[in-house]
Amino acid sequence: MTRSVPTLSLLSFLFLVSTGCAHMDHAQDEMEIRQLVAAQTEAWNKGDAAAWTKDFTPDSEFINIVGSVFEGREQIEQRHAAIFATLFKGSQDKVTVRKIVFPEPNIAVVDAVHEVTGHSGLPPGVQNTESGLLRTQMKYVMKKTDGQWQILAGHNTDVKPAR
Repeated sequence: MTRSVPTLSLLSFLFLVSTGCAHMDHAQDEMEIRQLVAAQTEAWNKGDAAAWTKDFTPDSEFINIVGSVFEGREQIEQRHAAIFATLFKGSQDKVTVRKIVFPEPNIAVVDAVHEVTGHSGLPPGVQNTESGLLRTQMKYVMKKTDGQWQILAGHNTDVKPAR
């Protein structure tokens, strides 16, 4: 019985070290993901659809705030070029990453809040959350391939105004 106590202590120590190392690995991943989101935000604020979509995989899927589905980076870029030239021309986006979860070492689910101001209008059925402010919830599924995080899927939902 006394031999199992040191064994349990060693196993507990190894578990704590391994989970601590896993967290450290994710700290680097979180930093990389936050940088990707920051670069995407900068691209939005410049109205640059190519830069905004550069981290989507070629076969990615994106669902926008009105529920339209866009398949593939090219289609996602075309749609964003259209909105950057019309309703969201000159708009500014402020993004706050709320949460990043790693269900697998190379998979991340990213939950972010977007606050868009300076838009000239909104798509049918979408309202400002507050006067002059469109707030949305963005959910991304990302995958790290060859050392780079890429967006596999995105889903953006507008936050309705308080009643």
